[in-house]
Amino acid sequence: MSQEDAPRLGIGIIGCGRVGASIGAAWRQAGHAIIGLSATSAASRERAEDMLPGVPVLDPDEIAERAELVLLAVPDDEIAPLVTGLADLGRIHAGQILVHCSGRYGTDILEAGTRRGALPIALHPSLTFTGTNVDLSRLRQATIAVTAPAPIRPVGEALVVELGAEPIEIAEADRPLYHAAITHASNHSITILSEAMEMLSEAGAADPSHVLHALVDASVANTLQNGPKALTGPVSRGDVGTVEAHLAALSEFSLSRSNPGARNSYIALARSTTAKALALGRITEAQAQRILAILD
Repeated sequence: MSQEDAPRLGIGIIGCGRVGASIGAAWRQAGHAIIGLSATSAASRERAEDMLPGVPVLDPDEIAERAELVLLAVPDDEIAPLVTGLADLGRIHAGQILVHCSGRYGTDILEAGTRRGALPIALHPSLTFTGTNVDLSRLRQATIAVTAPAPIRPVGEALVVELGAEPIEIAEADRPLYHAAITHASNHSITILSEAMEMLSEAGAADPSHVLHALVDASVANTLQNGPKALTGPVSRGDVGTVEAHLAALSEFSLSRSNPGARNSYIALARSTTAKALALGRITEAQAQRILAILD
């Protein structure tokens, strides 16, 4: 069956944050009908008007009662109580598709709905969302982790393809590790780059982002292409004196900011980098031990 021949669904969105608005808009572009959305804050209502104009704002129980597919685009800790509450009200019905976008959870968290015959699907895009039309093109470059019981996994995969993304299967038990990887790559990169920009500003760089732009782009591209073999820098060369100088500078920087965050990040990641460099044969055991001694 082609995408054009696939059945069109009446989709309801509970939670019009960045993710809910963007995914809803992408499904609408694919031909599905967005029958209603919930939006409580001024920001979410404005986002709804921009991304899903004309879609009525409804209460969550009314959305669940009307929709063939319910997108639960709420914070992780709200998913289970929301589904339980809707199930207890009798708003979830057999054959209805329940979808959430949490990276941490699979479909077990939707159990209150599946007991009433709903079809559970967990979708998690490897993407940070802006809640604007920019996301629609970015989705076409993203992968989306699909967790669902085997009989309905093709439905989840089809929903991902309609977003323009590529589905990848992640087992229920592997969701926490998958999400840790995504978080480590995305959120921790933001922390590291922010700290680096602060250090460059302290060192006198007028435009820290410009200093880092080409370097970071190349580092990301090289790593995604070559994995750990892309490793470079003083640790991978066994430059003990350079690492020592870095720590001294970072101690002064942390003292001036009354914040040891950047120094602690550097030490933790330098330890991990030392282990990688040793495993790759870039440095000897003796060099690794000297670096670790300095970091300790």
